[in-house]
Amino acid sequence: MGSRSDGMQQVKVERVFIGAGCNRIVNNVSWGACDLVAFGSQNAVAILCPKIAQILTTLPGHKASVNCTYWLPNAKFAYKAVEMERHYLLSGDADGVIILWEYTILDKKWRHVLQVPQPHIKGVTCISGIMMSQKDAVFASTSSDGTVNVWELVFPCTSEGDCKLSCVETLSIGSKSMVALSLAELPGNSGHLALAMGGLDNKIHLYCGQRTGKFVPACQLKGHTGWIRSLDFSLPILGIGETFILLVTSSQDKGIRIWKIAFRDSLDTKKEEISLASYIKGPMFVAGSSSYQVSMESLLIGHDDWVYSVEWQPPSIINGNECYQPQSLLSASMDKTMMIWKPEKTTGIWINVVTVGELSHCALGFYGGHWSPKADSILAHGYGGSFHLWKDVGVASDDWKPQKVPSGHFAAVSDIAWARQGEYILSGSHDQTSRIYAPWPKKSCLENEDNWHEIARPQVHGHDINCVTIIQGKGNHRFVSGAEEKVARVFEAPLSFLRTLSHATSGDSSLLDDLQAEVQILGANMSALGLSQKPIYSQVSPETTNRSNTDGLDTLETVPEAVPVEFTEPPIEEQLAWNTLWPESHKLYGHGNELYSLCCDHSGKLVASSCKAQSASVAEVWLWQVGSWKSVGRLHSHSLTVTQMEFSHDDKYLLVVSRDRHFSVFSIKDAGADEINHELMVRQEAHKRIIWACSWNPFGHEFATGSRDKTVKIWAVENASTIKQLMTLPSFKSSVTALSWVGLGRQSNHGFLAVGMESGLIELWSLSCERSDNGNLMVPNATCVVQFDPFLCHASPVSRLTWRPSEKIPDSKVIQLASCGADHCVRVFNIDFL
Repeated sequence: MGSRSDGMQQVKVERVFIGAGCNRIVNNVSWGACDLVAFGSQNAVAILCPKIAQILTTLPGHKASVNCTYWLPNAKFAYKAVEMERHYLLSGDADGVIILWEYTILDKKWRHVLQVPQPHIKGVTCISGIMMSQKDAVFASTSSDGTVNVWELVFPCTSEGDCKLSCVETLSIGSKSMVALSLAELPGNSGHLALAMGGLDNKIHLYCGQRTGKFVPACQLKGHTGWIRSLDFSLPILGIGETFILLVTSSQDKGIRIWKIAFRDSLDTKKEEISLASYIKGPMFVAGSSSYQVSMESLLIGHDDWVYSVEWQPPSIINGNECYQPQSLLSASMDKTMMIWKPEKTTGIWINVVTVGELSHCALGFYGGHWSPKADSILAHGYGGSFHLWKDVGVASDDWKPQKVPSGHFAAVSDIAWARQGEYILSGSHDQTSRIYAPWPKKSCLENEDNWHEIARPQVHGHDINCVTIIQGKGNHRFVSGAEEKVARVFEAPLSFLRTLSHATSGDSSLLDDLQAEVQILGANMSALGLSQKPIYSQVSPETTNRSNTDGLDTLETVPEAVPVEFTEPPIEEQLAWNTLWPESHKLYGHGNELYSLCCDHSGKLVASSCKAQSASVAEVWLWQVGSWKSVGRLHSHSLTVTQMEFSHDDKYLLVVSRDRHFSVFSIKDAGADEINHELMVRQEAHKRIIWACSWNPFGHEFATGSRDKTVKIWAVENASTIKQLMTLPSFKSSVTALSWVGLGRQSNHGFLAVGMESGLIELWSLSCERSDNGNLMVPNATCVVQFDPFLCHASPVSRLTWRPSEKIPDSKVIQLASCGADHCVRVFNIDFL
């Protein structure tokens, strides 16, 4: 019988790797004073460590896509965080919900603190704050519902205390909502705050208020001719005879403006108000007993497209106490560049001193740019969900060099598959790419173990990819992918990938050396107007492969030549996006609708494919012979879409599950002469709802099915025409969307069944399918050995689970499980069992 109560401490689960892309939206990324970067990945908040180029964890809690994140303190207030033991993170989503998280520096643990009450009616578009001290902060949030809320947050004095949150102001903006905010303390020790906001009306609105609220309109700053996309206040600056702060604003008009807000004492106000000079400089406003003059300091022109973010360089600390605000700012634009601007020493004119980016064809621009707390690194996030990091490695002068950063899909990950010997993981996603992740030997003392990285992007497609499968058996690395088209595509590893893989798997290169001698294709190119990836042959000189600009293609449609090379360290985004493609070797035509599921047998001779279907004639499963890629069978059994298929480990049976709530088992026999004999053994209704997942026992002919009805059932093939249900596991709290069975002991027929759910959670069940003295299967012993910590799990439905192939499982106490999900994540776990 099944039980969740026994043996819950027998297994230890550790995170090994998380691959995820950034949501493609402005204000989604925040770099904290703790030197961690937060960003939204679908409805999860991911935490990235730039030093080791790894995603450390994801925070579950949001039900909608995460739009914005904000650290308290962020890099700007790092000088106030020297003695803070706990840092805080705000995240807002598309439903208007804002969540506060707590991060403890010493033990590196996360805690869900609270959900901000009175959520916005529509999506949160920006969160910005200011650290008043190490004990309290003020932050503001804006939404497309036309409101801006201002909150005061008091941090607890002890680790067991609670944060105190109070709403001090709600401002109604009107129909043209604000999309950018910034808060600052006004100079002159007035105790007043300035709130700047910008949005769809092309104006900057300044409000003044106190920590207790009472924010009132101060003035409007006009000049931009497009939507305001970003705002940032500097810290107070001591000028000659005056104290002032600077406000930098950017817009879709491609321009950046710097505004100066200078403190004037109240006695001079009356005189200046009547003079023409004060009006020429700009508007004036009063806050409490102090008055302030606003003037435009500079207009920066340099970007060729919308400027999505501007940010002042974090302040430097001088002599341990004094804080100095450098007059240096960072801008990021959809023109694929980030720029650092500084005033020229003699004239004071602001000029562009550093430009990074210029990423040619592989990026469609940047949504935001951010400084590190020490201002020695800058980070951009792009249209393709990617990160781009540069570090200043210069000694006497600036020398910004690209650095490794984590990467991943920016849409739901639909399928994953391990390489034949577990060297890497292949994933396919609705972001229209397939990616390969592998562990890379450590080279730094900061790395405790081999860190995983994306080492190739073999397919960049024009349709969402629904399924992938890796060809087993001998020979070169190959995989088949199915997308929202009627064609399955076969890809073969090029020489450049095999050489890169030999560096990732240092020491296990004998097989790779043999393959490299046989493979003559160096890499692949993507055609400008097509979906195919054409091979680049290693014996062809580069001069003959260059495309002419006069070959009839419009210059806007020309695609740069790929430069496939051997990587001796993990490639960065600019290299991955274009130079790691695999050539397409075959197309498999036959299905009437877009592909939905693929699987390969364990001997590497057959591939099975299915497509979306609403009738029995379309819901057939096609069998393809590996090598010749001929169709050798069409299996009829179901009336709706086949959701998953899997060959038994001896390749005698093919298990098929479907949306029609039935499963089918086919017997598969090799008849020779390129023929396959297949026969439907059993078709049986198994569940009350859609069957999403299935998995065979590696040591026998038992299998599991998982369904939307929140159940997992264990079955066994008894003979050529009979399937017996052995048991039903206790009902789960959510729909079961993924299953994977791994064998641990052949003699006892013992193994683990990983169960993935629609909630994103994963459970591990121990199953022992023993036989009685007369040879009959008994009811399996089933025990839930571990429920994964939600902070380890997905935040959206699990799409697929799969165990890493290994011949050492009986001798090793650690096995690895890979998972993918709708939260854009690919994850690898270490399962350490006793």
